[in-house]
Amino acid sequence: MDTHPTARRAASARRPATVGMLCAVAYAAMLIGQVIPAVQGILSYDPKDVVVVIGGFIYGPLTAVLISAITSLVEMLTVSSTGPVGFVMNVVSTCSFAVPAALIYRRSRSMKGAIWSLAAGVAVMAAMMCLWNYIVTPIYQGVPRQVVASMLPTLFLPFNLVKGAINAGLTLLLYKPIVTALRRAGLAEASPAAGGRSKANTGALLLGAALVVTGTLLILVLLGVI
Repeated sequence: MDTHPTARRAASARRPATVGMLCAVAYAAMLIGQVIPAVQGILSYDPKDVVVVIGGFIYGPLTAVLISAITSLVEMLTVSSTGPVGFVMNVVSTCSFAVPAALIYRRSRSMKGAIWSLAAGVAVMAAMMCLWNYIVTPIYQGVPRQVVASMLPTLFLPFNLVKGAINAGLTLLLYKPIVTALRRAGLAEASPAAGGRSKANTGALLLGAALVVTGTLLILVLLGVI
C-alpha cells in the first residue's frame, strides 16, 4: 500500500518545474562542453547527455526525449552553427544513449540495473551514430561516402564509445546526489527504503570514476595532447 500519496502527488505536480530545471542544467553542461576542442575538428564531446539520462532515470524515457529535444533546440537557436542537421544529430545521439538506458533502468531500479542500462545506452549510441554519420556526413560535409566509411571504425566508433563511457561514468557519480537533493526538495518521488546498498554504491562510484578518468585520457589521446 502506498503510505505517501500526498508526497507523491506533490512531487508529480512539481514535475514540470523539475524538468525545466534539468533542461537548464543540460544547456549549461552543453556550454561547458563547447570549451573542449573537437576531435579532428568535427566530433565534439557533449556532457549534457549526463543530465538527460538522469532525467530519464527519474521520470522515464519520454522525459529524456523531451529534455534532449528542448535543449538541442535552444542550442540550435543560440550557439550552434550546424542548423537543423546539428539539431537532429544531437537529438539522435543523446536519445540513443538515454532512452535505452532509461527503459532498462525502469525495469531494474538497482545499481546493477543502472550499470547494465548505461552499458546498453553506450552500445546503442555508438552503433546509431556510426549509421547516422555514414548517412548524413557525406551529404552535410560534402565528403565522399567511401571516406566516411573508412573513418567509422577508426574515428567515429572509438570517439562515441569513449564519449559514452565518460558520460556513463559521470552518471554513476552524479545520479545519487542529484536525485537525493531533488527528493529532499520534494521535486522527485521518494524511493522505497532498501538496505545493503553501501557496497554497491561504493563499487558504482569507483567504476564511474574509472570510466571518467580512462575516457578523459583517451579523449586527450584522440586530440593529440598526450
